[in-house]
Amino acid sequence: MDKQQTQEFIAKRVAAELQDGDLVNLGIGLPTLVANFVPCDKLVDFQSENGFIGLGPAPVPGEEDPNIVNAGCQPVSILSGGVFFDSATSFGIIRGGHVDITVLGALQVDEQGNIANYMIPGKMVPGMGGAMDLLGGAKRVIVAMEHTARGLPKLLKQCDLPLTAVNAVDLIVTEMCVMKCAEDGFELIEYNPEYTLEEIKQATQAEFKISSLLKAMTIP
Repeated sequence: MDKQQTQEFIAKRVAAELQDGDLVNLGIGLPTLVANFVPCDKLVDFQSENGFIGLGPAPVPGEEDPNIVNAGCQPVSILSGGVFFDSATSFGIIRGGHVDITVLGALQVDEQGNIANYMIPGKMVPGMGGAMDLLGGAKRVIVAMEHTARGLPKLLKQCDLPLTAVNAVDLIVTEMCVMKCAEDGFELIEYNPEYTLEEIKQATQAEFKISSLLKAMTIP
C-alpha cells in the first residue's frame, strides 16, 4: 500500500469502531479521514473543537466553504441539523465528559497507555491544541497511526518524547494490526494478513501478548 492507501485502510478500520449515537472528535491529520468511511446506516455525530457538531465528509473539490473548516483548518462539510458554537462551549463539552470517542494520531504510545503526540524537541511546535483536553475528557481514546516512522517503532516500552497524557489510550489501529491497551500492556487482537506475526513483532519495540480470540483485520 502507498501512504494514501495505508491511511485510508486505518481510517476505515477505525470507522468500524463507531456506534450509533456516538459523539466523536477527530484529531488533525489521518483521523480526519474517518468521517469519510462511516457506514450510511450508522448515525454518528462528529464534533470539532473549534466549535461545531455535525461534521460531514470532505467536500467535493471546488465546493469548499472557507468558513467551514475543522480544527486543522481543512475544509469540511456540515450535515443538516449541525450546530455551531464558541470555543468555550466546545471545550465544555470535551472537559465535561460528553465526547464518547476521540480519535487521535500519535508520535509514540507505550505499554502504560501513555501517549506523546504534540512535539519533538528541537522542532517547531504548532501547539498542543485540544489533545490534552480530549485525552482527559473523552470516554474512549483510539489512536490511529502508521505503525512505524521512518522504519522506527512507535509502540514502545516507554515513550521518550514529552507526554501529552498518561494511561489514556484504549485502542491502537495501524496498518499492521489492532492493539488493545490493557493494564498489563499491549494485547494484539487483530492482525493484517498482509503481515506476518514476526513482522509485527519486529516493528514493535514493546512486548505484547496475543489474544486467544485473535482474528484477521476486516475492512467493511
